[in-house]
Amino acid sequence: MLKPSLPYAAPAHPAKRHSSRLTDGPDRAPARAMLKAVGFSDDDLAKPLVGVATTWIETMPCNLNQRRLAESVKAGIMAAGGTPMEFNTIAVADGVSMGTEGMKASLVSREVVADSIELVVRGHLLDGLVCLVGCDKTIPGAAMALARLDVPGLVLYNGTIYPGTYQGRDLTIVSVFEAVGAYRAGKIDADELYAIESAACPGAGACGGQYTANTMATAMEFIGLSPGGLNGIPAEDPAKDDAARRAGEIVMDLVRDDRRPSEIVDRRALENGIASVAATGGSTNGVLHLLALAHEFGIGLDIDDFGAIADRTPLIADMRPGGRFTASDMYDAGGVGLVMRELLREGKLHGDAATVDGRTIAEVADAATETAGQQVVLPIDRPLKPNGGLAILRGSLAPDGCVVKLAGHERLYHRGPARVFESEEDCFEAVKSQRIVPGDVVVIRYEGPAGGPGMREMLGVTAALVGEGLGESVALLTDGRFSGGTHGLMVGHVAPEAALGGPIALVEENDTIVIDVDRRVLELEIDAGEIARRAGRWSPPQLRYRSGVLAKYAALVSSASAGAVTTGPRLAERLARAAR
Repeated sequence: MLKPSLPYAAPAHPAKRHSSRLTDGPDRAPARAMLKAVGFSDDDLAKPLVGVATTWIETMPCNLNQRRLAESVKAGIMAAGGTPMEFNTIAVADGVSMGTEGMKASLVSREVVADSIELVVRGHLLDGLVCLVGCDKTIPGAAMALARLDVPGLVLYNGTIYPGTYQGRDLTIVSVFEAVGAYRAGKIDADELYAIESAACPGAGACGGQYTANTMATAMEFIGLSPGGLNGIPAEDPAKDDAARRAGEIVMDLVRDDRRPSEIVDRRALENGIASVAATGGSTNGVLHLLALAHEFGIGLDIDDFGAIADRTPLIADMRPGGRFTASDMYDAGGVGLVMRELLREGKLHGDAATVDGRTIAEVADAATETAGQQVVLPIDRPLKPNGGLAILRGSLAPDGCVVKLAGHERLYHRGPARVFESEEDCFEAVKSQRIVPGDVVVIRYEGPAGGPGMREMLGVTAALVGEGLGESVALLTDGRFSGGTHGLMVGHVAPEAALGGPIALVEENDTIVIDVDRRVLELEIDAGEIARRAGRWSPPQLRYRSGVLAKYAALVSSASAGAVTTGPRLAERLARAAR
């Protein structure tokens, strides 16, 4: 007979829908004993247990303020009647690893972030979850974990970095990559390169343009997994701590009401997310990550949906790399709620879609306050472009599709001879030695999800081409990815990839390639018979990794056109074979 005075003799808290199995009753005494060693009291363990997942790491500025923000999130949870439990995941710094073999770990890290959050929440039966995210892959990784777990939770972006300044102009990390190209071309000297390097990144926060981190942070608000208006607060703005505390309070509302991500994220929410990428000139990585998120939620979404939504969504945010302004400028202008407001004026969003803070998208937009004279977000009847900042191409070189970014002043047509490279490093050496000339179509292959493995971004190459003055006269296509900071006529995510026998594997030096954005076509100008002969001679490349996480990833990862997930068709095929 339990004594009424014992804490676990009381009825379980109604919101402890999962954690009561971890903490309640005499049989759970060992678990409580260990948790008391951490510092949790009986009162703490009687409340809902809410995870605070950080992606803090000291290899980059992008996630650097998360330990501080986690304390504010926890304070909000405790004030609202919950018990927070903080844990962290890994993260990979794209800007640091770019151009090296280390970049192969970047996209893989998205899966590890999702897997690790999932495992901690499942392993400790947590009732809710706040995910603090920063650099690129941590944002979709956290959202994917929420989809798998379907426990009440939200995503909070720790904020953009402020721009650096040099000689009166704003800098971002892309400025440094392009300065490397300018230095190699003899346009600046080593002293100026060093000055730009030293000024570009002044403190904590993720890369400052509408690159992948800010693109995905924007998309999370449009999808509804982040509270409206909180992601856009810059990392070093004092208001960020208040936003983190507010996120802790909001998650407790979700936990009490048992309001789950599956009730917020549906097809309409994902279409809103796609529209946000198109309207802000965001990163082409948004295609990859939103496809992956749709897969985890079990929502039908196709790569061609991105093209269709971009075609009907005007580009209305004048943001880098294609435009003039940074993410902190967007915040100062009034935030991404201004973009929502403009898109809603012409019915380009689902205004009745829900968000984690209890408001609809239309209500979030209505609450936005525009700064007088701001120039970041244009009226929808006077857009920068009538169509969004990306397009999906198909053709003989990309039967399963590919992505081209159109946020800047990119050409819409290019026809030229192929310059073929089997890796990013080989291409970068050619760029450095100025062997790429105007008119060329640079082809970088065997850098896809399975072939890389890891689908590296090519910012080192693309920025060097721009820095050398070739950005308007060459084109580049790859089965790898591009950074959100890439601009110029660059075609990525070519599918099927070379390592799986896609047509990009069959391109030979000086073949003529046509990129026709208006017709949505990527073509190899050789006859079908020659393509068939080359396909007959082709054989798969040797595996680059035979053990460890990269080998495991290469064996499981799906096509870029399906989001490059490790829980998709290739895993299903392996399971089906094992069952026979």
